[in-house]
Amino acid sequence: MHASPLDSAGGTYLILGATGGIGSEICRVLARGGVRLALGGRDGSRLRTLADSLASDNPAYETECIELDATKTADVERAFAQAVARFGPLDGVANCVGSIMLKPAHLTTDADFETTLRLNLWSSFGVVKAAGQAMREKGGSVVLFSTAAARTGLANHEAIAAAKAGVIGLAQSAAATYAAQQIRFNVVAPGLVRTPMAKGITDNELALKASESMHALGRIGEPGDIAPLAAWLLSRQSAWTTGQVFGVDGGLSTVRPRPRG
Repeated sequence: MHASPLDSAGGTYLILGATGGIGSEICRVLARGGVRLALGGRDGSRLRTLADSLASDNPAYETECIELDATKTADVERAFAQAVARFGPLDGVANCVGSIMLKPAHLTTDADFETTLRLNLWSSFGVVKAAGQAMREKGGSVVLFSTAAARTGLANHEAIAAAKAGVIGLAQSAAATYAAQQIRFNVVAPGLVRTPMAKGITDNELALKASESMHALGRIGEPGDIAPLAAWLLSRQSAWTTGQVFGVDGGLSTVRPRPRG
């Protein structure tokens, strides 16, 4: 069993989008530290399955399953309240809710764009708003997710790049607003990661090879590449880190390697 990145056992964390590929891996990393986890997601049965799986790895940890629609601010605020009512003040929150939509702007409908904004930017704003109220007394860490496409131009990413660039601006502004309350806001910006949400790309051999070639390290990411950093950002070990964007993207956003061959 791998060690948890947390500096000590304990702590209370709320993970939204907990049953997704990255969210569930973050939960696994945190659960190894014996923490208290509030798992948020749309599907109650999937949440309970995840909770049972985590308990089989570490029976000592405690959990609360919270069904919600993270695009609704009232649901997010209710999730914070339910987690606090069960466990007490939160130490950290991660919003792993998101989507992938690859279309050029001229083929993107208003409904496509609104859905992309709601799943990615709107849900993150709801988390920031709720954290700004619920975490004011104790402080803590909020981790949001962007994408490498928000920091480098990639074709057919207009809608998702706009939404995820908004997440970066949101987090950096919130980091300034709530610094006096010791609430920290940081962003993880992955490249393409092998998750159920990305199956439309990863299950297509040509699309997968094209994506692999765009990443300097020659492969796409795995949830295990992302979760340890997110868990560290949630922990007290990152107590002097706020307003930062961490690219975990195989070099996609910053590196142009020599052609392979």
